[in-house]
Amino acid sequence: MDCVPALDESLKKTVGGNTAKVLADQLGLHTVGDLLHHYPRRYAERGELTRLADLPLDEHVTVVAQVAKAAKKTFNHGRGVRLEVVVTDGSGSLTLVFFGRAAHHHERELLPGRRGMFAGKVSVFNRVRQLAHPDYELLDSESGSEAVDAFAGRLLPLYPACKQLPSWRIAKSVDALLDTFEADGWQDLTDPLPAALRDSRGLTTLPEAFLKVHRPRTKAEIAQARDRLKWDEAFVLQVALARRRFAEAQLPAVPRVPAEDGLLDAFDARLPFTLTEGQRKVSQEIFDDLATEHPMHRLLQGEVGSGKTLVALRAMLGVVDAGGQAAMLAPTEVLAQQHHRSVVEMMGELAEGGMLGGAEQATKVVLLTGSMGAAARRQALLDLVTGEAGIVIGTHALIEDKVKFHDLGLVVVDEQHRFGVEQRDALRSKGKQPPHLLVMTATPIPRTVAMTVFGDLETSVLDQLPAGRSPIASHVVPAKDKPHFLTRAWERVREEVEGGHQAYVVCPRIGDEEDGPKGAARSAAKGAAKKAGQDGPSPEDEAERRPPLAVLEIAEQLAKGPLGGERVEILHGRMQPDAKDEVMRSFAAGEVGVLVATTVIEVGVNVPNATAMVIMDADRFGVSQLHQLRGRVGRGSAPGLCLLVSEMPEGSPARARLDAVAATLDGFELSRIDLEQRREGDVLGQAQSGVRSSLRMLAVIEDEEVIEAAREEAVAIVSEDPELDRHPDLRTALDALLDAEREQYLDKG
Repeated sequence: MDCVPALDESLKKTVGGNTAKVLADQLGLHTVGDLLHHYPRRYAERGELTRLADLPLDEHVTVVAQVAKAAKKTFNHGRGVRLEVVVTDGSGSLTLVFFGRAAHHHERELLPGRRGMFAGKVSVFNRVRQLAHPDYELLDSESGSEAVDAFAGRLLPLYPACKQLPSWRIAKSVDALLDTFEADGWQDLTDPLPAALRDSRGLTTLPEAFLKVHRPRTKAEIAQARDRLKWDEAFVLQVALARRRFAEAQLPAVPRVPAEDGLLDAFDARLPFTLTEGQRKVSQEIFDDLATEHPMHRLLQGEVGSGKTLVALRAMLGVVDAGGQAAMLAPTEVLAQQHHRSVVEMMGELAEGGMLGGAEQATKVVLLTGSMGAAARRQALLDLVTGEAGIVIGTHALIEDKVKFHDLGLVVVDEQHRFGVEQRDALRSKGKQPPHLLVMTATPIPRTVAMTVFGDLETSVLDQLPAGRSPIASHVVPAKDKPHFLTRAWERVREEVEGGHQAYVVCPRIGDEEDGPKGAARSAAKGAAKKAGQDGPSPEDEAERRPPLAVLEIAEQLAKGPLGGERVEILHGRMQPDAKDEVMRSFAAGEVGVLVATTVIEVGVNVPNATAMVIMDADRFGVSQLHQLRGRVGRGSAPGLCLLVSEMPEGSPARARLDAVAATLDGFELSRIDLEQRREGDVLGQAQSGVRSSLRMLAVIEDEEVIEAAREEAVAIVSEDPELDRHPDLRTALDALLDAEREQYLDKG
């Protein structure tokens, strides 16, 4: 009998070099443990057929279906031959295509009535979905007895697979592994769940879970296995996060308590409004953290327009009062400049430290970006190192080695998901002792996602809009089905501008790229701006295939057509910083009626007089992004209007997404919809790749109860045994599931 492989052993010995290479290159499975944790995507039952109607295009799939008919055809004047096999499941059909010699070979096997598993990449030819040269295994009395027994005797696991390795071959590799472990009695398998926890939660053992998930006899066994394996993922991740929180709590930090009658009090006295109850509550949580001798690690998330920047500014002023400096890191120059402008505006004479006319308690607020002139940059760096500047707002330029602080006490990171962990960590390392950290996001995150992705941060939520914020009406504009709706949309924009307000028009593309066919883009833009729809073969195909609408073309069309006579300006990321700043200043001052922009205006841009927004090709943006964009209007006393323009037909998934955005202003509800429609990985983003790759069974929306319970158990264990000395199996599992890279990610928070 072969010796049992360790979970961290390479797959080469177990499955052979060639298969191991495909598993590693195509599916990211490198070790025995990786393959054991590669769970079936779903299970086929005897007699059950996959819904062919729902197959995704351009993805490798495995389907269980029955041959309805097969026909051999010639082409190229008889010189070529192809076999077309139509398979069905009752919901729809799919065509299998084989060319050349393969056509003759497969014709003898794929007879009407035969059932099998077919694997390949779904493509479309002549508007018919097909698999070209699929791999297959037949599942009836004429195929091998082993396959028949497996199929008749139990549920058939269908694995996430790839072109080079279909599902049933992966199943055979998993079976070989399970046989080896079973023969040894699973002696070398470490179980991360402490026995007491497992018993109290009524969870099955790990060997049983692996057998039931890969070789289930009933659906109840699958459910038992999934319950157990979800717990493993949630628990190990929450233990890692709890250990990070525990370790951070041991670090020293300088307590920052605001001085009485100082800068913060003077600022509060200047405010022309009272703070909302939510702002007061969150501010108190932050000031309580700042007063401790350990670094604050707090996530501040809030609805669009809920006043996060004000709360962050008060925290920064409190730190300046206490003798320290505060730095705000913004993802783009447009946003850094906007933050700098609004902070200086809110502070007034309190931002004029060391200047004639500055208030007694004033400090200096400096801006630091990559495009600043040499003289301004030198002065900003000098103000930071001497401590003259209490507050600095900047982009990644803040992270450069040349930037030195007199006494950095607080780091505020805006729109955290746009920064890599290294960037955040580099800024934090500039403090003499670890500075306090406040992370802000305007993308509302469901509680369990925050627990999973930002589990090492305490969370504060601002879900109350300040008084005076106006409601925003949102509508979908079906530009292709009802072109007169788009005509009316431009009339509404003109009405808003002529009524003394301003409007944004957002496009997915700039329009000066070399990669897209300009003519096609321009004609598409012209069609959208002039509403001249054309009948095409398929509205969805046509909308997806044409280039996204572009800022440059749409701005030109609007200025010459529906919005002629109004001042229309453009804004996008490739403009020179000075030009961008000039456009934003003009727009903020009310000199520009319509701003046609890319998503550079997505966060932080605050122009209360802007009341209307038209988002072109709205279906090309994510749900959260649409919510962010919409939050740029309705920021003053006049109601806001957001029009989502799309050529997608009613009933399509893209249209359903837009209808959901139009139906609610609740960002937390939309983030749930977003997460349910996409996979966690898309939402968690690249910076969280370690977390994402360790979540195979757990769904952060569906499994809220598991995540919350696992967090409680993890905190209890770590508070008693931070080094996990009394839980060696958990320690081993932690090392295996959270390798050095993931651990480092968690460490940097």
